[in-house]
Amino acid sequence: MTNVPVIGFVSLGCPKATVDSERILTQLKVEGYRFSGDYHDADVVVINTCGFIESAVEESLDAIGEALEKHGKVIVTGCLGKNAQVVTSRHPGVLAVTGPHEYEAVMEAVHAVVAPPAFDPHQDLVPTSGVKLTPRHYAYLKISEGCNHSCSFCIIPDLRGKLVSRGITDVVAEAKNLVADGVKELLVVSQDTSAYGVDLKYRTGFVDGRPVATRMYQLAEELGKLDAWVRMHYVYPYPHVDDLIPLMRDGLILPYLDIPLQHASKSVLGAMKRPGDHESMLERIAGWRDVCPEIALRSTFIVGFPGESERDFNELLDFIRVAKLDRVGCFTYSDVAGAQANHLPNHLPEEEKTRRLEAFMLLQAEISAQKLAEKVGYEMVVLIDEVGADGAVGRTYADAPEVDGTVLLPGVTDVEPGMFVDALIVGSSAYDLIAEPVFDDA
Repeated sequence: MTNVPVIGFVSLGCPKATVDSERILTQLKVEGYRFSGDYHDADVVVINTCGFIESAVEESLDAIGEALEKHGKVIVTGCLGKNAQVVTSRHPGVLAVTGPHEYEAVMEAVHAVVAPPAFDPHQDLVPTSGVKLTPRHYAYLKISEGCNHSCSFCIIPDLRGKLVSRGITDVVAEAKNLVADGVKELLVVSQDTSAYGVDLKYRTGFVDGRPVATRMYQLAEELGKLDAWVRMHYVYPYPHVDDLIPLMRDGLILPYLDIPLQHASKSVLGAMKRPGDHESMLERIAGWRDVCPEIALRSTFIVGFPGESERDFNELLDFIRVAKLDRVGCFTYSDVAGAQANHLPNHLPEEEKTRRLEAFMLLQAEISAQKLAEKVGYEMVVLIDEVGADGAVGRTYADAPEVDGTVLLPGVTDVEPGMFVDALIVGSSAYDLIAEPVFDDA
């Protein structure tokens, strides 16, 4: 084929944005467009932006500026596009600006620059699972869009709207296609996985002819029947989350929960407009570990929130010491344009926020190092992610890609990405494990 239009594509932001990018790329592929990682080969550049926090906004604006400088024809979409004025005031030369999950508007903007080619059935084949930006062996499975919460530090509902769940029939069908195309790990993502189906009043769908409610537990059950790891992300700790733990214990889904707790002090959580307190959360965690001792818990926290006292911060540290979470991310508070928290009193100096972040991460590094050291001497299943001249890199059930630790297998080169390998853990650091393959003598 000659004169096939080529699209340059830049995807920024969280896994939910990655799924949006994959959907756009899939539609472009269906229409016969080709893709390039080089600006100079492209007819137009599409940039899927992030607009959640100030640093992400700046990263997106910088990416737009670079594309304009190196190419000139740029279409902007994604969360930052929700506020088009922010984009056009900095970069008035962009061709079009669309908001998140406005797929049809993106396609219209592309068509206005370069029309789709004639369809060629020998060239324009698209996998049943669509175009993916992740490695072939894992994929994000987005089950809903938007959020019903009104956290004072967050503008996600303004950017992406209220909760809109996908029907369980469609979600499971997509998951089956992904597994059929070679995916070994499904990473379930949304803004609020625990609320899945609330907006649909848990409407009944059908899977293999069976009636199944559009609800988180039933979804986990159905995904657990597939031949793949199933990892749950963005799980708010509602009471019904407890029902997932027996599924983890029984091996249907990975014993892994990503729970965005954000803080432990009741007063700070109140200012954040989030429920909970550290005593009740510690009881929940203890209960989960009683049912499924191997469960791995990940969470994220914000330090330096407006009004966070030294006492509040120490309460958070005490929580971390007792909870002993496996994987933790922490960020200093920063204003987000349009967030309610911007107007709260008693904002902390940047130096104090940084001091608290460093103290928090130092404590968590000690906890992580201790927990990983306890794994030395045990055999674990490792999913291989990369293989190079010096060895392989993989992950255990306790490690999500990109955000958690890894397992290093020095000198192991006779494996491939997507393979499951039985490995003996022989060493550890603060965040990673070192392992050797275990060979079957038989």
